[in-house]
Amino acid sequence: MKRYSVLDFKSAKGQQKITLLTAYDYTMAKLLDQSGIDAILVGDSLGMVLQGFNNTLSVTMDHMVYHTASVVRGTQHAMVISDMPFMSYHLSPREAVANAGRLIQEGGANAVKLEGGRDILPQIKGILKAQIPVMGHLGLTPQSINQLGGFKVQGRLPKEAREILHDAQLLESAGVFAIVLEGIPENLAHLISQELHIPTIGIGASVHCDGQILVSHDMLGMYGECSPKFVKRYAHLGEMIQTAVKNYVDDVHQQIFPETVHTYKGQKEALDTSELEV
Repeated sequence: MKRYSVLDFKSAKGQQKITLLTAYDYTMAKLLDQSGIDAILVGDSLGMVLQGFNNTLSVTMDHMVYHTASVVRGTQHAMVISDMPFMSYHLSPREAVANAGRLIQEGGANAVKLEGGRDILPQIKGILKAQIPVMGHLGLTPQSINQLGGFKVQGRLPKEAREILHDAQLLESAGVFAIVLEGIPENLAHLISQELHIPTIGIGASVHCDGQILVSHDMLGMYGECSPKFVKRYAHLGEMIQTAVKNYVDDVHQQIFPETVHTYKGQKEALDTSELEV
């Protein structure tokens, strides 16, 4: 089965909306892959939905390599893109290239994603020079929440909007194959998507983007810590899981489970209890 690629991203612009979801483990990745998703992002959002932190800043390179490798093993068709976590690319282009290389070489990712615009152009160019595809990320960039003052919509003011548009143009010129636009107004997302020749992937950025991404645990109703306005819940698996576990607990307490059908049989002859003594 042919794996979705950078070339598929580029050819989909203006032709077919691109679909992405997050995954962090083999089982979820396999389910998404078999459901026809175009690409899977191994997001540093794992710090929140898997590790229980309030933000993504505690995620390390070792975490990302481990989870990326798990996701890759569960996919055949979907392109796997791995987030570069906080402080893995901020210090220097050299360190950025080395860490991106780990996600490709050890994790098996097909591409990496970095948050930021003009300030990280040297890092992006260095990674691209190493023949590693890069996806950009502008707008609400979770790794910058301390600077942004929290998870807030970006680009509402004209000056901010112009800066985001300019950053998007700079990233395209640098050679990124797509840009995630997170938490920006609809009209700005529409303008950027029209101006760029590469795909835009929206999350809280309107239908005008060339594709969409959501955190799987959000859209499946498995993560209840917060519910962003842009999330559409396609299932309520959290409630289903709780109901199933409660039923299991009740069955065990009432000795309804395990039943005969769940039990193994030995030889018909009764065992001599002496045979069991140690």
